[in-house]
Amino acid sequence: MSHSSALPIAVRAALHVRDHGSATVTEIAQTLELSRTSVENAMSTLTEAGLVADATVTSGRGAGRPARRFSFEKRSGFVVGVDVGVASVRVVVADLAGQVVRHESFGGVAHSRDGAEKLAVVIDDIRSTLTASAIPPSRVRAIGVSLPGIVDDSGRVTTSVVIPEWSGVDIGSQLASAFGCRVSVDNGVRLAAVAEHHLGVAQLVDDLLYLSVGNRIAMGLILGGRPRRGIHNAAGDIGRLAFPGLVTQTGQLTWRTGSDAESVFTLAREGDAPAVDELDSFIDQLAHGIATLVLTVDPAMVVIGGGLSAAHEQLLDPLRRALTSHIGLPFSVPLVGARLGAEAASHGALVFAFRRHAADIYGLESMPVPPITPLPADTAGTAAHQEESS
Repeated sequence: MSHSSALPIAVRAALHVRDHGSATVTEIAQTLELSRTSVENAMSTLTEAGLVADATVTSGRGAGRPARRFSFEKRSGFVVGVDVGVASVRVVVADLAGQVVRHESFGGVAHSRDGAEKLAVVIDDIRSTLTASAIPPSRVRAIGVSLPGIVDDSGRVTTSVVIPEWSGVDIGSQLASAFGCRVSVDNGVRLAAVAEHHLGVAQLVDDLLYLSVGNRIAMGLILGGRPRRGIHNAAGDIGRLAFPGLVTQTGQLTWRTGSDAESVFTLAREGDAPAVDELDSFIDQLAHGIATLVLTVDPAMVVIGGGLSAAHEQLLDPLRRALTSHIGLPFSVPLVGARLGAEAASHGALVFAFRRHAADIYGLESMPVPPITPLPADTAGTAAHQEESS
């Protein structure tokens, strides 16, 4: 028995029109191999819940009234994903079918005076995005939040070296009070891994290791198709342990021949010998740490995200060779660059909200996460709400 066939009939019918478009009772019954009566009862339930409505029907050539068609009311509610960082806050808004309708990027929380002001900045950014999308906050059914730090299952930040003012704070409850909906919070790198698994480069891979390499090194794990949190919610907090010599106690990367990674990579491309040596050493040590993790978890794929993942010819290509050398066994693990880049964590937060709060979003238990469709890069911002306004 497939997973979908084990779902309640109302959920299966809702999924059919959500993910495949409008349909008649007969079409749904034939596709799902159900009786017409069962489907009619399900559609009645879904209509009362506001999830489906009569679709616009164009009469054909034949005589008689056309069969009643049902369409999914994807704009009856919205879900928000937020990625909070010191340098940027990214907000995405999706309809109930998973189509992103707005995507905004704001300045981060680095210059806010305290934890309360940082939270106020995030709230303002979410509200600004909703206003620009012509979406009243009352139509938001759930919010997912990505942030740097260890977060427990209730949404409380256990500790954060990046935003220390939020350590011990229940950010989820604070945002839930501000917006009147369910809110889930999790670690940003873990949610970036979720995004790459659900809509990115690793959609067909259920065991993957996601490594963010940018200003810091951090990891997210997907095992058996699910993000691994660990008993203490600390799975993946490995920067300072797995990569000694590369990072500080906070997982921050340090460089000798340049002020930051970009300057070191630039000098290395220009043939500067000290920079070339530092980059070669960095890649070798990075490969050694990844090999240790690979042999611990034995994933099907390693995904490299973060700011340095874009340096394909300087980072990913030599890293693949070094990883194979360090593993030293008669198999290789695919190592690929992340597809979603800086947008991964915000979209992962969106997936997280859909997964955690299906009953609040759809009024149905067990409703699977929809396919998330990001906006094209050149339509983020003000152009993104045109469909919403039409």
